[in-house]
Amino acid sequence: MRHLGILAHSVEGAALCLRAFCQEGFRRLGPDDHPDVTLDCIALARSMPAWNRGDHAAVRDILAESVRRLAGAGADFFACPDNTAHLALDEPGRALDLPGLHIGEVVAAAAARAGYRRVGVLGTRFTMDGPMYPRVLAAHGIAAEVPVPDDRRAVDDIIFGELVNGVFTAGSRAVYLGVIDRLAARGCDAVALVCTEIPLLVTAEVAPLPVLDSTRLLAAAAFAVATEQAPRPTWRGGPV
Repeated sequence: MRHLGILAHSVEGAALCLRAFCQEGFRRLGPDDHPDVTLDCIALARSMPAWNRGDHAAVRDILAESVRRLAGAGADFFACPDNTAHLALDEPGRALDLPGLHIGEVVAAAAARAGYRRVGVLGTRFTMDGPMYPRVLAAHGIAAEVPVPDDRRAVDDIIFGELVNGVFTAGSRAVYLGVIDRLAARGCDAVALVCTEIPLLVTAEVAPLPVLDSTRLLAAAAFAVATEQAPRPTWRGGPV
């Protein structure tokens, strides 16, 4: 089996990815069993000033440091359970020290397998306003829709004010369900939860649309690679 390195950028989403990856092992390999996994996390506070000034290269340097540490720990490949981080990882630069799965590609492939045609995108303001999901979904013939500006602000405020700090409230869940309702009214046939903390707040059981849970989809894809059911990825950062 291959050794997975989890490149953490926000704690709650990374912890969910780790748990989902190991639980896949419990189901498929047997009690207490899973492939080797190492998690490296540099505090999000190190990156937020660069995010706020739009300096993706500086964020990429911080993420590359984590990848170097994962390689040093013996990981064979990495997965980064943070959609926004991929905006920086997609920037041109020195090849990362490990190959990795691309979370946007994983989500888009799952949307295509399910036959979705118009997907609502919920994430940070950086992800919702960024080019990644329109690009990866369009490659599969799928349209991307983002919430209206007021809804985007509400979604982003809850992510950074609550979710990344482990705060999950019924009031914020109601806000998100209202946003998803409005995406459904605009013709979306699914919603991509592409901040990896959102699945801790909004589940498939309560969402008004079918959900694409980016955290668990990435964990499942990483498990397939780790158990050699899928090839080792080749992407080492930069444009896909």
